[in-house]
Amino acid sequence: MHDKIQNLIREIREVKAQSLDDVEQLRLKYLSKKGLVTVLFDDFKSVPPELKREMGQMLNQLKGEAQHKIESLKADFEEKAENAEKTSDLTRPVSLEPGTRHPLSIVRNQIIDIFSHIGFTVAVGPEIEDDWHNFSALNFTPDHPARDMQDTFFLTRDPDILLRTHTSSVQIRTMEQSQPPIRSIFPGRVFRNEVISARAHCIFHQVEGLYIDKNVSFADLKQTLLYFAKEMFGETTQIRLRPSYFPFTEPSGEMDVSCNICGGKGCNICKYTGWVEILGCGMVDPNVLENCGIDPEIYTGFAFGMGIERITMLKYQIKDLRLFFENDVRFLKQFQG
Repeated sequence: MHDKIQNLIREIREVKAQSLDDVEQLRLKYLSKKGLVTVLFDDFKSVPPELKREMGQMLNQLKGEAQHKIESLKADFEEKAENAEKTSDLTRPVSLEPGTRHPLSIVRNQIIDIFSHIGFTVAVGPEIEDDWHNFSALNFTPDHPARDMQDTFFLTRDPDILLRTHTSSVQIRTMEQSQPPIRSIFPGRVFRNEVISARAHCIFHQVEGLYIDKNVSFADLKQTLLYFAKEMFGETTQIRLRPSYFPFTEPSGEMDVSCNICGGKGCNICKYTGWVEILGCGMVDPNVLENCGIDPEIYTGFAFGMGIERITMLKYQIKDLRLFFENDVRFLKQFQG
């Protein structure tokens, strides 16, 4: 055994490798369960008692030599690979998988393009708002029940500071800072304290629109929304308006579009009605105009608001709203091109 150990020590000291795979083969050869070093440890049981101390020390030296050699070879190859990466030719052409826009960004840009063709400009505002711009200026009295509908995130004990619940706050800021005619849309992220599910989320995106000028009528609103629906969902799309209620518009309505999946015949997406609700709208309440310094005796206007998630789900037949926020590459890759 003495000679075997000495021969293995000399062999291990002189061994070489050409790659990390070779290093792994050397580890298996010497240190695996059936490796040469391991076998000698098994043979140690038959060594006479008077030689066990000497043989044991030599075996420990052999194992240490083998482990040190293999770790040293492995470290050399890993260092070479790291240095090669650092000195790579940065001008060398590479093949990279192209990225993709998020489906919400795609639809948001489509909505902006559609309204820009008929003269609407884009305005944005802060996501952290005060009570005046988010509620009071929009005809929400302090005890108005519609405040409860918003499920607001308040940021301090002072209820005056909150995360905006709709982009209507940007409408107020626009009316305060400019005089009619005003024709703008207001895309942005909004927040409401809702339980997250396939059809609801505490964060979502809206696009609202506002048009104020002399002699603006409900017929102008209807034609604007019909134009949008046909541009977004196709020329055969039909719309219908149903009476509704919002504190900041009067009269108010909700707009449905004919289901583009079943062609209006009825399916699980439209709940077999042939119609899908996509937005709320109405004529701007005179109180709102007055709150913003616009004379309601001279000017009238309409406003509308839609959820980008709702439009996107309808356009791409997506059934779970949570997919928009999970950053799953498998989902996002479907929107390449």
